[in-house]
Amino acid sequence: MFVNVDKIHGRIRELKTNVVEVAGKMGIDKSTLYRKLANNGAGLTVKDAQQLVDILQLTDEEALLIFFAREVA
Repeated sequence: MFVNVDKIHGRIRELKTNVVEVAGKMGIDKSTLYRKLANNGAGLTVKDAQQLVDILQLTDEEALLIFFAREVA
C-alpha cells in the first residue's frame, strides 16, 4: 500500500498542530510516528490509520486519497 505521507503532513500543518502533538494523541512517541510514516507509510497499521483519520478530522474522501493512494511511476 502506498500512503500519501505528504498529505498527512500537509493536514497536520493545516490544523496548526505538529507531529509531536499527533503522536501524543495516538499514545506513541514522535519518533515512532516518524518511523511508521517512513517508506510511504509502510509501518502504519489499520489502527494507526483510523487514529490519524480521527485526529486529523479527515473526510472519507480525504482518507481514501491518503491511505489508498496509488504510486504513480
